[in-house]
Amino acid sequence: MNEMKIGFEMRKICLALEDISPMRQIKDLHKGILRYKKILGSIKEVGLVEPLVVYPQKDAPGKYLLKNGHLRYVALKELGKTSADCIIATDDECYTYNARVSRLSPIQEHRMIVKAVNDGVSPERLAAALNMPLHVVKASMNLLNGIHDQAAELLKDKNISPQAIRLLKRVSGMRQIEIAEMMVTANNFFTGYAEALVLGTPKDQLVNPDELKKKKGMSAEDIARMESEMESLERDLKAVTDNYTENMFTLQTAQTYIKNLLKNAKVVRYLNVNHSEIFSEFESIAAVEAM
Repeated sequence: MNEMKIGFEMRKICLALEDISPMRQIKDLHKGILRYKKILGSIKEVGLVEPLVVYPQKDAPGKYLLKNGHLRYVALKELGKTSADCIIATDDECYTYNARVSRLSPIQEHRMIVKAVNDGVSPERLAAALNMPLHVVKASMNLLNGIHDQAAELLKDKNISPQAIRLLKRVSGMRQIEIAEMMVTANNFFTGYAEALVLGTPKDQLVNPDELKKKKGMSAEDIARMESEMESLERDLKAVTDNYTENMFTLQTAQTYIKNLLKNAKVVRYLNVNHSEIFSEFESIAAVEAM
């Protein structure tokens, strides 16, 4: 598989706003939009949550171009801030950061809100600043109540819905960790998948074992069958995960052998004449940068 090139440094750095040049101007008209007001209120109450993304100017050491975060930049200036946390882009592509870094996840949002409340910001002020209903802010504050720390850590930067996280509260802590690991391995964070994993949980791993499992449109027999199928799926997924390292080593060894094979002119000539399809496949495998 081709190795994905990361388009930005995986760390934050604090830069002076005077050293950052916006790539576009924010007109006064934009300052009246709801999104800008929400950003302004959020920074005022809880600080800058999402760093700016900047790119070093080629002929001006210590100076940067602003690639992403123009509204945040203007809001910081309006609030009298002189510096901001930034992420340094390593290639001059406007889409790089947006395409590869997701926005604040529900767990990150929960931690931001909890930190702000612990710092003395009332939920009411926070709701106003973030332009969120008060009940949503309070629900976010309690999001991880009943969630195992290790499960929360696995899902902290994943785009999993609050509803899916709340479903995990129906199962034991160890089962929460198992489900979180399965979701990460499958790269599937949909609520429906989380619900299926919860419904497929053995009775002795439920928080309330005596509570009947219910799902609209499914009979008790359907749920029992789902539980059996989920157990089988989990075993298969675990087997794949356990064998991953060994399989990758085998693939890497095979690729190295094929690369060396194609360095032999006689072998290349023979394959090209007599087995062109195999030769084409070998070339494709050898061209892969990393496995």
